[in-house]
Amino acid sequence: MLFHETLKDVYFAEHKIVATLPKMNEAATSKQLKNAFTKHLAETKVHVQRLEEVFKLLGKKPEQKTCDAMMGIVKEGAEIMDEYQGMPALDAGLLAAAQAVEHYEMSRYGTLRTWALELGMKDAARLLQTTLDEEQAADIALTSIATKVVNQNAEKAA
Repeated sequence: MLFHETLKDVYFAEHKIVATLPKMNEAATSKQLKNAFTKHLAETKVHVQRLEEVFKLLGKKPEQKTCDAMMGIVKEGAEIMDEYQGMPALDAGLLAAAQAVEHYEMSRYGTLRTWALELGMKDAARLLQTTLDEEQAADIALTSIATKVVNQNAEKAA
């Protein structure tokens, strides 16, 4: 079932994000960006739990399937951390990588929510919508940090 396969993909992605956010937080220099990463790490751990609830509603054991898209996004983030370490553009690059993650997640959660509704899985749709709302809020917060702090600091230093 495509719904189940996509759920495994997102479950992998969320676990990858839990492993990656602390590294991004450590690399960031902006206090606001660090705070955003810390907040989103806590939210992401809850997203993992919600996905486990959706698996349970499906009568399936939580299982991960390697998500090539997330692997690529994480690889790009690692390259940014290496290439721009100690430079003012680092935070702008980290923020851009974080938004790429958010946009991927919003796409997946929106799709899964819609499919859950079409499959008559109202409880699963509600869980997925809650996570989608949080991903959208995180994206908005990152945009605000980018426009008010990080991008301006990078421009001044350039």
